[in-house]
Amino acid sequence: MKQINNRTKIIATIGPSSSDYDILKEMIKSGVDVVRLNFSHGEHKDHKNTISNVRKISDELGTPITVLQDLQGPKIRVGKLNKDSIQLKDDDEFLISSGNRIGTKEEISIDNNVIGDIKSGERILIDDGKIELRVVEKLKNKIKVQVIRGGKLLERKGVNLPESDIKLSSVTDKDIKDLMFGLKNDVDWIALSFVRSEKDIKELKKIIKKNGFNTKIVAKIEKPQAIKNIDAIIEESDGLMVARGDLGVEMPMESVPIIQKRIVSKCNLACKPVIIATQMLESMISQKTPTRAESNDVANAVLDGTDAVMLSAESATGSYPLLAVKSMNKIINSVEKTSNLIYFKFEKFKKLRNKISESLITTACRLSKQISAKAIVTMTKSGYSAFRVSGSRPKAKIYIVTNDIKTGNELNLLWGVRSLYYDKTENIDSTLQNIEKILVENNHLSKNDKYIITSSMPSHWKGHTNMMKVNEVSL
Repeated sequence: MKQINNRTKIIATIGPSSSDYDILKEMIKSGVDVVRLNFSHGEHKDHKNTISNVRKISDELGTPITVLQDLQGPKIRVGKLNKDSIQLKDDDEFLISSGNRIGTKEEISIDNNVIGDIKSGERILIDDGKIELRVVEKLKNKIKVQVIRGGKLLERKGVNLPESDIKLSSVTDKDIKDLMFGLKNDVDWIALSFVRSEKDIKELKKIIKKNGFNTKIVAKIEKPQAIKNIDAIIEESDGLMVARGDLGVEMPMESVPIIQKRIVSKCNLACKPVIIATQMLESMISQKTPTRAESNDVANAVLDGTDAVMLSAESATGSYPLLAVKSMNKIINSVEKTSNLIYFKFEKFKKLRNKISESLITTACRLSKQISAKAIVTMTKSGYSAFRVSGSRPKAKIYIVTNDIKTGNELNLLWGVRSLYYDKTENIDSTLQNIEKILVENNHLSKNDKYIITSSMPSHWKGHTNMMKVNEVSL
């Protein structure tokens, strides 16, 4: 098993710069815990090759690696133009329609048939907000807009509708095809883009369950509507991603840092993983070192309590994917070694769903602080206990023992969690001895180290956690 010290996990988006087997392996050895497959780009054969490589590297290194499938969602884009670009000047007026019309200076088209949902007075943003339009008149199957902030319009650029109540489903036909591919190839988590309410999560869950799977879902928060419905979205989702790119376009940029902190806090209290994404080390797309501001951004995300920080273009198409991973790992380790702010959050829990098992886990985390335990070892089949231990943020290392390889891969996204595969079913005393032996052999525990183990009795792969034991390594 590879020796990684960081509790906050690193997600790397895989693309042309990082799809090579040797580069990918070095990135994982340098700290990547989760591999993100962005289905806005790439062919299925490319993603399948990456999944195959990840599983092979995971076996070689003896460590779980999580595969996160990121669905494109209903991204709205400008249609084709009659020339390379159209220069839009302030106060210009032109028409926008749906369909495949070739755009001119007088009229352009956007896809996904959303014109009927856009109302007079609402704003339209193009190309990450570089161009801003205002709807001045609604016509039959078209809208007339005025240019508020002009610029060079290029075809296929993204369109944001921050003030419109779009009826478009968050799961598109393309997403369903991609989802079927992901489920068939056993991805560990699925990220749903442009979530607006908990109904979007329920829709995706229904499709996943209908096909005989129970794959966990990350809700990507990048719409103003999602902020209004954030509590219900957290309740329905298995985890969240604060996708600051589109969120920063659709909402005032100065509001995003506060929104980020609030979402992280809410997810921490709910014991659900939260990811901070977009432009974390953006300058490393072309530079060998991050800016001081970027280093602060990553450090602050760690201090806030995020479970994972994500590399996007830095690792997918940048010139220095491996250096980006190493830089992020260095920042994380520095914060985790020097700040106590990120630890011991179990005292803030207000609601317990299962009072016996959750109280026991909270007690184990509290006891680990009092006796300076080196590790908390938790046996789980479903993974539920791992979410609670991780959410408690103990300073002791967290080792999750499971007899399900897929569960181990899923849990690898969670803060602090390192998974061990163990599938024997002998009596509990033999099991505990063997687990201790494995941890010692892999240099996770040493002689005289105290550790706390939780499990279920009498059968350790069935039922809720109902047993806690303090051990001291005597090997």
